[in-house]
Amino acid sequence: MADNQQFKIPDSISQNRYFIGFRDKVLSRIGKNPDLGLAFGMILILALLIIPLPSFILDVFLTINIAIAVLIMMISIYLTRPLDFSSFPAILLISTLFRLGLNVASTRLILGEAEAGDIINAFGNFVVGGNFVVGIIIFLILLIINFVVIIKGSTRIAEVAARFTLDALPGKQMSIDADLNAGYIDEQTAKARREELTNETDFYGSMDGAAKFIKGDAIAGIIITAINLLGGFVIGMMQMDMDFSTSLNTFSVLTIGDGLVSQIPALLISVSGGLVVTRSGSKEKLDVQISTQFGRDPKPLAVAAVVLLLMGFLPGFPLIPFMFFSIAAGLAAYFRTKTINEEADSKLRQELQESEKSEKGNEEKPVEELLKIDPIEIELGYSLISMVDETQGGDVFKRITNVRKQLAQELGIIIPPVRVRDNLQLEAEKYVIKIRANDVAENKIYPNLLLAMNPGTAEGEIQGMNVTEPVFGLPATWISPNQRENAEIMGFTVVEPATVLITHLTELLRRNADKLLTRQDVKHLIDNLKEDYPALIDEIKPENLQLSLIQKVLQNLLIENIPIRDLPIIIESLLEYSKVTVNSDVLTEYVRHSLSESIKKIFEDQNGVIHTIGIDPQLEQELTKALQENQNGNVSATMGLSPHKIQAIYQSLSNAIDEITVAGHLPTVICSAQIRPYFFRLIKTQYPMVSVISYTEIPSDSEIEIIATIRATQQEQLASVPENQFAGFEFD
Repeated sequence: MADNQQFKIPDSISQNRYFIGFRDKVLSRIGKNPDLGLAFGMILILALLIIPLPSFILDVFLTINIAIAVLIMMISIYLTRPLDFSSFPAILLISTLFRLGLNVASTRLILGEAEAGDIINAFGNFVVGGNFVVGIIIFLILLIINFVVIIKGSTRIAEVAARFTLDALPGKQMSIDADLNAGYIDEQTAKARREELTNETDFYGSMDGAAKFIKGDAIAGIIITAINLLGGFVIGMMQMDMDFSTSLNTFSVLTIGDGLVSQIPALLISVSGGLVVTRSGSKEKLDVQISTQFGRDPKPLAVAAVVLLLMGFLPGFPLIPFMFFSIAAGLAAYFRTKTINEEADSKLRQELQESEKSEKGNEEKPVEELLKIDPIEIELGYSLISMVDETQGGDVFKRITNVRKQLAQELGIIIPPVRVRDNLQLEAEKYVIKIRANDVAENKIYPNLLLAMNPGTAEGEIQGMNVTEPVFGLPATWISPNQRENAEIMGFTVVEPATVLITHLTELLRRNADKLLTRQDVKHLIDNLKEDYPALIDEIKPENLQLSLIQKVLQNLLIENIPIRDLPIIIESLLEYSKVTVNSDVLTEYVRHSLSESIKKIFEDQNGVIHTIGIDPQLEQELTKALQENQNGNVSATMGLSPHKIQAIYQSLSNAIDEITVAGHLPTVICSAQIRPYFFRLIKTQYPMVSVISYTEIPSDSEIEIIATIRATQQEQLASVPENQFAGFEFD
């Protein structure tokens, strides 16, 4: 070959390389953009209705149709929940349209050329087997099975599922909102559940409509088959010069083959649709569910084995098949019984080992462990155990978690874990709440009843067990669940037993929050501020502000339900005023003035008005005078007042509480800053629900409405009273 002669690539190789490069570019573009592939496929399906296809291409498309139907059925079998195949309605529509397009293409070949490819011929010859009447009957049987049994059942299930899903939608949405408000779930979980609920509604609504496509496809199959059979027979005799026998045999084979190629994938997809819509209540794969439920109990297997054996001995029945399956069922029952016994023995051995370990651990537990006490305990009678058993629907533990979160947000303290245990020595319906191993409250609740409380506006009476509500002291009645609707119509507030327990616990924890705040808890709260307030924490030193003093001030605030969430402001106030005094009660008053905005938010209504009970100026002067006379000594809780004066104050306060409660406001007393702490000590034993604030510890622009006034106008009959007549808190 000469040097100047160039090598030339043959045209055929060049064209093949060009075709391969073009094909790779198209496939790459479709792989990166699946929407293009879907659009191209839809256009191709529509083209089947118009463009004639050669027989070998029709064979390829028919193979694809069968493969898609088998794949859809396998996916349906291995589903765990319907939403895992949420695209099924759209796939159902596309596959139906694809199948109809193939019917049109095959009809064109059958009527035009009297042949329709190898697959249709193979199906026709295999089923007909030399007798086209048998073939037609078999085809009609498959069509009836698909149309009457499977399609009709799937359509009905889809319709009912869609209706029930839409009917249950409001209740499910309310349940999600209730769980979110109760704190069981967070906002992200609630959003995901709402989205899943929307997808479920859309899916069943789509399935209700998509089931109609299957029904229409079956009807179209009947019509197309009739057209092919009759039309082909006429065309064969009149246009293709076939005799009667040849025309009937040729077009019956092709028609039946075409019908089977179309109806078998349709039958598979119909079954798949039924499997999908019937999986709504299951959470396992179908194979796992069937194997578990069929083989769970050996008794049905044993009974079935006996029945099959007896049927084999009936006159005229073949003994061998019945005996074979009887033996199989009997062996299955035997091995299942053996497995159950082995599992029971294994479980018993495991329980014994755990029991031995537990006993060994208890024996080795140091004596010091017995000295520990639980900060908060709830002891339950045996009838109330179901309220804490989650397997029986009990949600007390979840509610307790929400109570701890709620009090942390309201008061600013971390409530220690609550220990719940049963106590067989208690009455069946009784519970006891303990704080630091001391009984603080007990009550009876009935797990199968509801508590109807009269808030003061209910009209009429309801039949039941009359009691007093433990938290607010309202008259209440335990009623049966079927009385709930009637009681609510009458104006009663109806709550569940668990709600009574949790409300009681919440109020007790709120009232005893000061007892739960240990010095270690205070240290933990302060340590949490180091990252955000390092300069403030560095100033806390034993020589200028002791941890015990901080604890005492915080406890004083919690006694009066003043939140300590704004701990930096509290510590700043203590650091500033601890230079003047180390009296915890005086420092508490200084801190309260620093928390004026927080105190205002506690007691104001939605319009910013603080509704209170005032003290008569004359009585306030008497109290101030009594304090001034005791400046050099300890001031007792009675403030040096006579018993009759104190009784008169209590009576007037009781009337004022009734008046302000009827007006719809919490009982709050307002007075001067000088007597505020002492007046609170005076009334807290008799009226623990009453708060006492001063004029100077709320912002000056606050709007105050005095609804009632406390007076003490009764004449004293005793000149003096022994110093130990009343036990109370004393301070300088």
